[in-house]
Amino acid sequence: MTRGSIWVSLKGGLWLTSVLALCWLMQGCGSPQQDPTRASSGVQDAAAGSGSTGAAEPSDAVTGAEFFVDRASEVGLDAVHLNGSDGHLFLAEIVGSGAALVDYDNDGDLDAYLIQGGSLSVELLGAKDLLFKNQLAETGSLSFVDVSDQAGDLADGYGMGIASGDIDNDGFVDLYITQFGSNQLLHNQGDGTFRDITELSGTDDPRWSVSATFWDYDQDGRLDLFVGNYVDFTLTASKQCFSATSEPDYCSPISYRSLPDRLFRNLGTDGADGLPRFEDTTAKAGLLAEHGPALGAVSADFNGDSKPDLYVANDEAANLMWINLGQGRFENQALLAGTAFNLEGEAEASMGLVAGDYDGDGDEDLFMTHLQDETNTLYRNDGSGLFADSTLGSGLDLSSRRYTGFGTGWIDVDQDGRLDLLVVNGAVRMKAELQRAGDPFPLHEPNQLMRQLEDGRFEDVSARAGRVFELSEVSRGAAFGDIDNDGDTDVLVTNNSGPARLLINTVGQDGAWLGLRLRWRGRDDFGARVAVSMGDGRTLWRRVATDGSYASAGDPRLRVGLGEPGKATVRGVEVHWSDGEKQKLSPDAWAVGAYRTVERGKSTGEAGGSP
Repeated sequence: MTRGSIWVSLKGGLWLTSVLALCWLMQGCGSPQQDPTRASSGVQDAAAGSGSTGAAEPSDAVTGAEFFVDRASEVGLDAVHLNGSDGHLFLAEIVGSGAALVDYDNDGDLDAYLIQGGSLSVELLGAKDLLFKNQLAETGSLSFVDVSDQAGDLADGYGMGIASGDIDNDGFVDLYITQFGSNQLLHNQGDGTFRDITELSGTDDPRWSVSATFWDYDQDGRLDLFVGNYVDFTLTASKQCFSATSEPDYCSPISYRSLPDRLFRNLGTDGADGLPRFEDTTAKAGLLAEHGPALGAVSADFNGDSKPDLYVANDEAANLMWINLGQGRFENQALLAGTAFNLEGEAEASMGLVAGDYDGDGDEDLFMTHLQDETNTLYRNDGSGLFADSTLGSGLDLSSRRYTGFGTGWIDVDQDGRLDLLVVNGAVRMKAELQRAGDPFPLHEPNQLMRQLEDGRFEDVSARAGRVFELSEVSRGAAFGDIDNDGDTDVLVTNNSGPARLLINTVGQDGAWLGLRLRWRGRDDFGARVAVSMGDGRTLWRRVATDGSYASAGDPRLRVGLGEPGKATVRGVEVHWSDGEKQKLSPDAWAVGAYRTVERGKSTGEAGGSP
């Protein structure tokens, strides 16, 4: 069997043949591929019953519009994830996987990196990941071509997630792949290929990792690496668990011991080969003090002291908020900050995670996705790093209780300046109603789009967001970015044991927008923020990041929705760099309806702003 064949091409009508061949080679797939056009029987009920908040209807500009269209197959992004299940109900087979939107070749458009699983039937056998090159810059139209065989050392373990960042400040984005087993650090060679430098760099972790993020925690100009580890699960010590109806089912993470996370400090590129080395500073930084089954991680300045902090979402355990004390030291202040537990003082099964200023008050709020019968949770920052669970009354509580959420992101779908939420769903325990119907993979659920209204509440608009929201699949990763360079945010969604979806935004390009890429030291300045002052008194804040969501990495460019064209007035744009320094931009450094790249210290930006 070819290691890269588990992501199966749908072209030329070979998909079924390839899947059957793989199933035979793996001694049976166990989880047959569901029909990607099948809609859940509960979609209409969910949309009607969970989205009612008593809020006003959306504006006429978006009423009746299809927000997103899945164009994956149309543009050549045809790939299917197989989790390698064979009936053993191994926990690892339902946790992955994620994806990344990265401009790996610096040609000005976002390419797609898809994480793959592998076989778990007899022994751990990973499969090579897939890299699809976006040909927008070359052809002028959106299309992808599979360049996995030409891209050098792509990861080939049983994959989970991905982090993206330029670890040596050479202008090319590098990738860290988390896996069930040893992780892999892929250095971008700048010629369209990657080189595996995991062992040389000292960044491996043989334990089960899911989340990871690049961030400059010591502010020395070099990106460091956080790796979130999950539980001490092995194939040989897999436990047998059962549902409430005494049927065999997947185990909860509390059935296994959680694993400590890892923090790697970037030492720079002093070697003769010019490649970076890292040191394990987990203990020195204080991160060994507490840990849980980590599934999500995001870095941001949560208390406004211009030092990058870290929030870790744990599965069915207290979440962690590592506040940067300086001098390379951290302290978990989640309990004090009000983000360890929900409003009822309970730990939740946190999976997806995103930070952003949804209420426009200049600080970073938190949103995370949870298990069915829990709520997805919104934590509102008061500006000092103290948070309130604001889920109740926000419209996000009842709408999320019937689903298990994974990937998520703040996304201004219609460019009205208010951040909306997209959540992709998929169960982790067998759904009884699907089992009774004889479903071969009874975990699928529809995804959701929550639109923010003028009063700050959210309305579930999934029922009118597009036909792709009528599908019911086992969604996991969600990578956000402007795939077609038209100024709005699109989404790459991965489905466990299912096809990748490319959700193209069909309404955002009609609104006014401003795009910026903020760079310092030769790379994207993670943690830098932009404040756009509007004529109506609002200030719109956006932060440079590629982390968050679930096991995925996104576009570092900032997009700020300004409202209806011709009616939006921008009074000023100010950049707050990652170390707290501020820079007001002159009008020629930004333009409505275009991307600009701003290098720190320069008074004007450069046209283009490629990802």
